[in-house]
Amino acid sequence: MPKLISKVRVSSIVQGFSKLNVIRNGGKEVGGYSQAMRTFTTSMGLVGEPGSRSGQKQIVDALVLGERSRAVSLLYEFSLGNNKLSANDFASILQSCARLPDPLFVMETWKIMQEKEIDISDKCYSLAVQALCKGGYLKEALSLMSIMGENPNCYSMLPIYNNFLAACYETQTVDYANECIGLMEHQMVGKNEITYAQLLKLAVLQQNLSAVHEIWKECSQFYSNSIISLRKFIWSFTELRDLESAYMTLQHMVRLVFRGSSYISRTAEGRFCDLRLDIPVPSTGNWSFIDISFDTEGSSNFDMERQSLSGMEVNTVKTPLNASVMKLLRWSFNDVMHACAKVQNCDLAEQLMLQMQTLGLQPSGSTYAGFIRAIATTRGFSDGVEVLKVMQEKNIKPHDSTLAILAVICSRELELNLAEAFLDEMSEIRSPRPYNAFLEACDVLDQPERAVQILAKMKKLNLQPNIRTYESLFSLFGNVNAPYEEGNMLSQVDVAKRINVIEMDMMKHGLQHSHLSLKNVLKALGTEGMIKELIQYLHAAENRFSRYDTYMITPVYNTVLHSLVEAKESKTATKIFKSMVSSGVPPDAATYNIMIDCCSIIGCFRSALALISMMFRNGFNPQAVTLTGLLKILLRSEDFDGALKLLNQGISEGIQLDVLLYNTILQVASEKGRIDVIELIVEQMHLHGVLPDPSTCSYVFTAYVDHGLYNTAMEALQVLSVRMIAGGDKDTDEKQSELENLILGEDSEDESQILEPFKDSKEYLTVALLQLRWCAILGYPVSWSPSDSQWARRLSSNLASTSGPL
Repeated sequence: MPKLISKVRVSSIVQGFSKLNVIRNGGKEVGGYSQAMRTFTTSMGLVGEPGSRSGQKQIVDALVLGERSRAVSLLYEFSLGNNKLSANDFASILQSCARLPDPLFVMETWKIMQEKEIDISDKCYSLAVQALCKGGYLKEALSLMSIMGENPNCYSMLPIYNNFLAACYETQTVDYANECIGLMEHQMVGKNEITYAQLLKLAVLQQNLSAVHEIWKECSQFYSNSIISLRKFIWSFTELRDLESAYMTLQHMVRLVFRGSSYISRTAEGRFCDLRLDIPVPSTGNWSFIDISFDTEGSSNFDMERQSLSGMEVNTVKTPLNASVMKLLRWSFNDVMHACAKVQNCDLAEQLMLQMQTLGLQPSGSTYAGFIRAIATTRGFSDGVEVLKVMQEKNIKPHDSTLAILAVICSRELELNLAEAFLDEMSEIRSPRPYNAFLEACDVLDQPERAVQILAKMKKLNLQPNIRTYESLFSLFGNVNAPYEEGNMLSQVDVAKRINVIEMDMMKHGLQHSHLSLKNVLKALGTEGMIKELIQYLHAAENRFSRYDTYMITPVYNTVLHSLVEAKESKTATKIFKSMVSSGVPPDAATYNIMIDCCSIIGCFRSALALISMMFRNGFNPQAVTLTGLLKILLRSEDFDGALKLLNQGISEGIQLDVLLYNTILQVASEKGRIDVIELIVEQMHLHGVLPDPSTCSYVFTAYVDHGLYNTAMEALQVLSVRMIAGGDKDTDEKQSELENLILGEDSEDESQILEPFKDSKEYLTVALLQLRWCAILGYPVSWSPSDSQWARRLSSNLASTSGPL
């Protein structure tokens, strides 16, 4: 009997297997394993001399049938016979364990082989490692591999290491892969193309682009890259979004294919293989998979030049290209096409599609899926629809993923009819994402009835919603009243019922509130004036999220504070703000602006200044909304001089003023009949490029009418309406003529056309056109040059001559 090398190490590993078997079964030895089975086989007299092949077959059959206790009994009967056993006698057993897999039975078998001092072959090592890897026992497999190199009977060790690296990728355990690479270097095993392929997958798993480039450099030193290896590099680059490297490698692959330098076949399992000899390269002794030094400037420095294929004669290929080669090439084009979609590079996607046509490669459904996504996300859904028509002409059925992305894009662009058509065309729904996008669009357009229809479809398809679905539902159905209407007892009861139903459905699907879903609930409660419930949900949010997670909890506090301020609950808002600060939740700029607005309710200018001081200390600069809150406090006491002075200070400090700030002054000035202030503010708005809105027109028009200045009121309304439309005399003559036809038209359909922009959330344009149409009906001619108006010229002259704020 030949003496084994490192017998002590083998024995220790086997003992470790035995201990592991006990540990992984709750400290008890499993029936059929170890000493209990030894006693059983001895007491039952199961000691015989079965034939080697028949004994192996019985054990294998028992394993396949799941009779593990019987298999162990047969294993010990087989080992206790008088036969002189060798490694070949256990090969079929280990092979069966690798196929099932059954790593624990491998450990038991390995223990017996060690006790019998069997000279273990490299085949046995390979099968044992394979079984351990498939069963997830990577640490034990690595221990077995560490002694494998010391066995003189092991020659073909590289495939074993390759299988282990593949198992590391499947189980996403990169640490063991590093140990394996170190062991390969120590044992001078070398690498082949399969090794590099596994290393590429591990590099992608780690999102390590520099490692991929390093593998490329090393692989290129020893191999003339084949079609298969180039495809794997292309896949790696596209997964890591290195589009330039992926494209250059693809061009190298194309040149290789059309030079007739590819020799691809298929294995019995249907896998692609290279007919060239894969001779392992020698070990470099200094290659490491992790923490490699890499020159990022040279990351795209391939040993190939960017060449155009326009001059390549495709029909000059010496031998016809087989289907396998063309399939691999098409797959690589698809990988790069989908990478174009990820980085939204529609120009390169179009270039790839043209190149495929030039080369005679017919695009597949997957090709079009990437192409549509690339151009639709960049240029809009209309271009994607055009490509879809081309697919229909070629009888290529679009993938569900293609229809899903088009549905999402149409929903984002508020094309609900088209989005719903794409959703109906999908044959298999796996993700609620396109439906969530549709619900969000319904929320934007305030169309809850369409949301109910789409929810019914989701239920019919048994599509489980996720948290984003419920975030939209709370926003859609949390409010009962239409905008600008206050809540009442009936609407509050209805809101409570709706929120309860949605939350019960969330619990049914095992989902908890996100910070956004809670914010939407709080907004709904605040809009309805349900203060008690608002505070209750705030406490629930405090328990749900950490007070120190400002991303989560601070916006929740802001939502509550804003609702309280809108409901004029200034005392409650102040109390919650103090509690927020004292508990360590840091306010942000929105928090301070809300509380400054709260100060305008109680008319406390000193408190507002204290809040501004806190803002500065915490690194927040005042904004237009901050200035608006301060102006409300001053205007509450009719301090117009102070308000104008504050406005002048804000302008000098470079605060970007908005129409809401100016309307705050105009509203009070209109109520108090201060036409001088109104005219000053209107001209300042024009001077600083702030366009009026319908509220601006209303305040100015009402002020003049209240003073009996009817002609001036109509002239001001005309000027402000034109400024709303034109944005300062920027419309073309063609557009002005089109709008003028709508304003002056006597057809009943003209007014319906004027109302069309309102459906697209362009209510400003609709209001301005209706106001101009009303002016025209009353006999006031429409002028598209506001600067020609006597009223506008007078306001400009007054501002130039006054010493007031500019």
